[in-house]
Amino acid sequence: MEVNIIFKIAGIGLLTAIINVVLKKSDKDEIANFVTIAGLILVLILVLDMVGGLFDTLKSILNLY
Repeated sequence: MEVNIIFKIAGIGLLTAIINVVLKKSDKDEIANFVTIAGLILVLILVLDMVGGLFDTLKSILNLY
């Protein structure tokens, strides 16, 4: 398993949290919520790509077409 994907997810989470705190301190709660949702969508795209790769690997292992 690649460790890079874990670091990418952690980096996105950390960056999202920092931006969220800064925006909430400056009373921009709505934009902070959008940033949080955008970070969540980015992580979900990464995870869905990994799941797609898993299914491709399983298909090739089991010789399914």
